[in-house]
Amino acid sequence: MKPKPATGRRRTARASRHRAGEPQVSVRLGALVVAALLFALVIPVAYQSLTGSDSTTPIASADDRGGSDAEGAPSRPPKEPEWDGKTKVLGDGSTSYTGPQKGTLKPKRLKPGEKPPQFVVFSWDGALAGDDQLFEHYRELAKEYDAHMTFFLTGIYLLPKDEAKVYDPPQHDKGAAAISYPTDEHIRTTLEQLGKAWQDGHEIGSHFNGHFCGAFGGGYWSVDEWKSEIDQFYSFLQNWKTNTGYQDIAPLPFDAEREITGGRAPCLEGQKNLLKAVKSYGWRYDASSAGDFQIWPAKKDGIWDFPLQMLPYEGGDYQGLSMDFNFLYNQSDGETEGAPAMYPQWQEETVQSYMNGFNRVYYGSRAPLFIGNHFEQWNGGTYMRAVDEVVKNVCTKKDVRCVSFRELADWLDAQEPETLERLRTLDPAQSPDWSTVVQ
Repeated sequence: MKPKPATGRRRTARASRHRAGEPQVSVRLGALVVAALLFALVIPVAYQSLTGSDSTTPIASADDRGGSDAEGAPSRPPKEPEWDGKTKVLGDGSTSYTGPQKGTLKPKRLKPGEKPPQFVVFSWDGALAGDDQLFEHYRELAKEYDAHMTFFLTGIYLLPKDEAKVYDPPQHDKGAAAISYPTDEHIRTTLEQLGKAWQDGHEIGSHFNGHFCGAFGGGYWSVDEWKSEIDQFYSFLQNWKTNTGYQDIAPLPFDAEREITGGRAPCLEGQKNLLKAVKSYGWRYDASSAGDFQIWPAKKDGIWDFPLQMLPYEGGDYQGLSMDFNFLYNQSDGETEGAPAMYPQWQEETVQSYMNGFNRVYYGSRAPLFIGNHFEQWNGGTYMRAVDEVVKNVCTKKDVRCVSFRELADWLDAQEPETLERLRTLDPAQSPDWSTVVQ
């Protein structure tokens, strides 16, 4: 007997006891910093939860360089040039072009009456390979369960603390950052894992650099300031050999100009101007929306919008955002080391929320499920164990494709615009006659 999915009607969501979005909170940060990040996030997400807005209307654009001025219409990825089979070392030797990435999903247009695959995207903010070896763990788990993921790299995780003033953040002093700079050893392990992740078929995206939230953070930045932040992200990725002095590490096996096609802003702030900024870089999606119902994605200003999603929480009594930090905030008031006796219950609540969201669309509209996380051992690793369980539960099911955001964008761009429009009319738990949707 198949599980009973939670209701998918797009009614106004009940407000949760706590609501939060997505700061990259580290246990290394002080309590005051954590509190400030929490405050910055509660207001915008609370507003969405209470209004229940489900509009998918794109922002109007007079300069849509995404390839189409019709909402949801395909803006095709640039055609990969024919590779001559030779590795090309780029710049100072930090990166290289080793040919098209292998093993990625080959998008196919749906046939009339065909039910869409159930896409699930697991993404990771920061992507620092620390002492806990979580980056390596999720690479190995993904390999075991035939999954691809998106790793949103924080640029300064490739910049030594001694070189911090190379970073000139918008509206802050040179070298400033709201997160800790990495150790030399962590830069080395991060570079190793980034290269292996790409070779495994995973996506490397951007989590930008200094992780500034609230006042003077991304929500206050102009388009040009966002462009400066993006330029510096590319620079850290393309010039890590110059910045670190390391000459004993091989170049990353990808060209950053080709690889980076999307990102997620710290604390989900500043998307309006960020969308305007990313167009000149050819980015195809953004994952910085503060939250939406589980519906098929649409474009904003010609860019695919992949938001965190509102999932049934505590038996569906209200909706919580699909990210580990939101569960941390609900369960232990944002404390990263809550009561150990509660860890099993919190893990089960987290798994059930993810699975309720999955079942709602798997047996319904087949809208993609987005799950966001951090490499953090919050509450004794509760949320990492929950993700492990969900990967094992869903990536093995019939018709499920655990993919990266870029692979999802590729698939969406391969579909008929009219089909995508009809898919977006479906409520999450609505299982239609597919012959009326896919024509």
